[in-house]
Amino acid sequence: MNVDRIKAIHLLESNDNFIRGAEVRPAESTADSTPIAAIDSHAPLLPGSPRLAELFAPPRDAGAIGFALAQVPQRGGLLWVQDRMSALETGRPYGHAFARFGLARDRLVLACARNAADVLWTMEEGLKCASLSAIIGEVWGEPRALDFTATKRLALRAERQGVHVMLMRFGGAANLSAARRRWRVGSLPSAPHPFDGAAPGAPRWRAELFRARGERPGIWTASYDEAAHRLHLHTASGDGSLDAEVRRRLAAG
Repeated sequence: MNVDRIKAIHLLESNDNFIRGAEVRPAESTADSTPIAAIDSHAPLLPGSPRLAELFAPPRDAGAIGFALAQVPQRGGLLWVQDRMSALETGRPYGHAFARFGLARDRLVLACARNAADVLWTMEEGLKCASLSAIIGEVWGEPRALDFTATKRLALRAERQGVHVMLMRFGGAANLSAARRRWRVGSLPSAPHPFDGAAPGAPRWRAELFRARGERPGIWTASYDEAAHRLHLHTASGDGSLDAEVRRRLAAG
């Protein structure tokens, strides 16, 4: 076992003890399985039960991260793992900005791995931590280590441990995967600001669920309700120019 992985284990163990002692009483579960309401009757309930979800986004569109954060439960710790290229291209998470999604920055455990293999290994180690309620992993491109076997291991362990696991794929292709939900996500212009027409409002995304177990695929406009910490899924906008632009960016990724 290399030095980086030994350090990762120590990081997870120390943060596991900190989060468990500071935020979680022993008799309570850290996983909040309360579903997020969907506006469209055919849309899936988010985040739903703990599972592995895969989110594909164009290389230059980091807005998809907000779509993931909007599904993180408000209790328990969050492990966020990036490979080196993701950190260089999309930047490191900024703890103070977590408040925008109703999350406290002291819940974040941030790890930067050298490559996709180390990202996957760290995510699996994180699934051994009882205090985590969610794990986000960022992988750039199409690494060989990210195959069907790797995703199946994550999917089975996420369901067994009751942890929401989201795998962010920047510039990757939708190859064979065991992820229970697979999304293509692109940023849309924000909603109108309620008090200032010249200011940006709540974030919005074009969310395409192209594969899911037991759920109907579809395309929606997703909006975030900050007060309720919920994603609302609406029938996709009829504005063809917006949809065409997002499709072009997704195809370019």
